[in-house]
Amino acid sequence: MATTILVGAQWGDEGKGKIIDVLTAQADIVVRYQGGNNAGHTVWVGTDKFILHLVPSGILHPGKISVIGNGVVIDPCALVEEIEQLRVRGVAIKDNLLISETAHVVFPYHRLLDGIREQQKGKRKIGTTKRGIGPAYGDKASRTGLRMADLLAPERFTGKLRQKIRENNEIFKAFDAPPLSYTQIHRQYMECARKLRPFIADTVTWLNRAVNKGKNLLLEGAQGTMLDIDFGTYPFVTSSNSTAGGACTGTGIAPHRIDKVVGVMKAYTTRVGEGPFPTELHDGRGTLLRETGQEFGATTGRPRRCGWFDAVVTRYAVMVNGIDELAVTKLDVLDKLPKIKICVAYKVGHKVYETMPQDADILQRCKPMYEEFDGWRTSTRRARSFSQLPPQAQVYLSKLAELSGTKLGIVSVGAEREETFFL
Repeated sequence: MATTILVGAQWGDEGKGKIIDVLTAQADIVVRYQGGNNAGHTVWVGTDKFILHLVPSGILHPGKISVIGNGVVIDPCALVEEIEQLRVRGVAIKDNLLISETAHVVFPYHRLLDGIREQQKGKRKIGTTKRGIGPAYGDKASRTGLRMADLLAPERFTGKLRQKIRENNEIFKAFDAPPLSYTQIHRQYMECARKLRPFIADTVTWLNRAVNKGKNLLLEGAQGTMLDIDFGTYPFVTSSNSTAGGACTGTGIAPHRIDKVVGVMKAYTTRVGEGPFPTELHDGRGTLLRETGQEFGATTGRPRRCGWFDAVVTRYAVMVNGIDELAVTKLDVLDKLPKIKICVAYKVGHKVYETMPQDADILQRCKPMYEEFDGWRTSTRRARSFSQLPPQAQVYLSKLAELSGTKLGIVSVGAEREETFFL
């Protein structure tokens, strides 16, 4: 495996958690490189369902090391709660978890700002989870953020936190929001610091030493390519680089040390929140995909918007990420459909787009151009190789790879680990 990046090739929620879980069997170390607890990875271990928000999926595998990289923004209270919930369910967490000392910290004022800004946007709202992720990255960019290392230096932390709460309470006055209590937040975060102290480390040096020793690393991202702050459908995006480049800046591992990029995509397309979505289905077929695929956000529970597979999106994702192979998930969700469509291009007026328009307003007006395929109308859940799939499903998958411009590597036909095969 060497060093592998796993990215979402659509708008997030592609089933990365399951693919990461499957690939972890080949890895020594699993690293989360960006995002915060605004995203969740759902992993099934037998009949047990785990939803992970900040802790890397590798934690569910004994003998693997999980690392939260410097590119993640961390709500310490949420992280402590997640660790404790995992321990209650029998997951051992001790020497198998590391947290970057330079990861930035999410505070209550970030969450309050997030909600206020979203409310102010009105009809132009983004659909944020209001977990404070955007404002935390904003503080990072403006060089006023607090990092995990600050939690370990009480005197320094006290001064910085007092100043930040004073500044933000002035902002909240303008919106008639109640002021935050410095004393309460300070006490709460110092208690979290006490619990997290054993895990906080210089992960940049640690990870590079692991690479030099020939360890197998799996770098996992949250969200997907179309939610990347630079390459997604701006402004309806997340606040970090969810593409492969973010794996380097979010871990400190140099680009030339990366050996492979795996892109995860559903056999159809979904997105949650606001923003353009050319292949969205507003009829019974969209409802069927949502209900069959249990398309509800792992973090928020919000219903996902569902539509046909969009090859324009995945071609773009392959290009931007340098995807070497694709992992296709949820093929089984299409099992009952008599006809299945793939978007091969967009049309606005008389102009045809075979690549992603960079202007979100143009993308909003795009009409999908489709190719139609016969469905297979039989269960794919028992397939354990490509040849065991119905012929129509083989044709469909082959077309997805061809239109996306890279090879097919993994296929998932169900939620369980065993319902996966490699090509």
